[in-house]
Amino acid sequence: MAPKKAPAAEKPRLGRPSNNLKMGIVGLPNVGKSTLFNVIAKCDLGKAANFPYATIEPEEARVPVPDDRFLWLCDLYKPKSQVPAFLTCIDIAGLTAGASTGAGLGNAFLSNVRAVDGIFQVVRAFDDDEIIHVEGDVNPTRDMDIISTELRLKDIEWVEKALDNARKNARSAGNNSLEDRKKKEEVAIIEKIYHVLVEENRDVRKGDWNAKEIDVINSLLLLTAKPVIYLVNLSPKDYARRKNKWLPKIKEWIDQNNPGDQLIPFSAALEEEVLAAGEENTAETLKQFGDNVSSALGKITKSGYDSLDLIRYFTCGPDEVRAWSIRRGTKAPQAAGVIHSDFENKFVCGEIMSFKDLQEAGSENACRANGNIAQKGKTYEMVDGDIAHWKAGA
Repeated sequence: MAPKKAPAAEKPRLGRPSNNLKMGIVGLPNVGKSTLFNVIAKCDLGKAANFPYATIEPEEARVPVPDDRFLWLCDLYKPKSQVPAFLTCIDIAGLTAGASTGAGLGNAFLSNVRAVDGIFQVVRAFDDDEIIHVEGDVNPTRDMDIISTELRLKDIEWVEKALDNARKNARSAGNNSLEDRKKKEEVAIIEKIYHVLVEENRDVRKGDWNAKEIDVINSLLLLTAKPVIYLVNLSPKDYARRKNKWLPKIKEWIDQNNPGDQLIPFSAALEEEVLAAGEENTAETLKQFGDNVSSALGKITKSGYDSLDLIRYFTCGPDEVRAWSIRRGTKAPQAAGVIHSDFENKFVCGEIMSFKDLQEAGSENACRANGNIAQKGKTYEMVDGDIAHWKAGA
């Protein structure tokens, strides 16, 4: 008999090993960050104002993630309570050139960016003489250069300190133990991170890293290791006609500097008007801007959720239909533990059916009759859209 192949070890991810992840809204002052935060959170927490640093302390909101599957499940089960998946968004103070050395609110800003897991970078591409620009005029690619440079400079500062400490530890280490070898490996890894940032002038997330290197990167909490989605704030007119002189240049900048990162055009002013008109008047308000104009908020929320490598599973019944956020690759016991730690500690099994099978069957009983509900044990890896009933010991 041929020996069984060992299962491939999962490559660790950049970022915190958590299901409770956050997106930070980042950008220069007066580009529309707080307005975006207010409309996406449907609140008035962010301090939208026509002067720099109107936002000082970061505001936080949980934003429902659009999901047609969740709506379908609610329609099927007609529960007393409905709880969708949420994306936590943080409105962070504006960054200016020199932030990496403490200019403006630099130190506070960068510590707040360090505390989130992904970045919505808001880029201003609209002209408005009544809204001042901290750099004097509107130039999105210059603004993107400023933010990219400041984040990278701060990472370089942190990596230099880490490298200095690692070299000191390695000098005092011997050559025999695993711990000694690990200290010397760490020096080589941090030198490689430094090379990517300084010599290659690239963000850390764009490097090619193995599992050991990712573990070291995660311990450093680097700013440029976080996923970035570029949100280009247009005037309502440009957003409605899907045209703006800066968009091709912004796309070119992303392709040259951070290829593969997502670009989403939106209009904070349009979204603000839609919010003010009320949910019942959304369609009518959007129609005033033109045919086939739609809100970008759902796409923004979903893209942030996906960029953090989050998926969701559902628990369903007459009392509640609820979506639970977990990282892709999460095993069944850990997924159950998101509900309650006892479910993980005393895990027995999960009864799992896929959303697709339930939708095709039309009911849970029919799905069971079709043989599409299966008991899954501790090694089962959750799939996006799974519907779970957990069984735990006393």
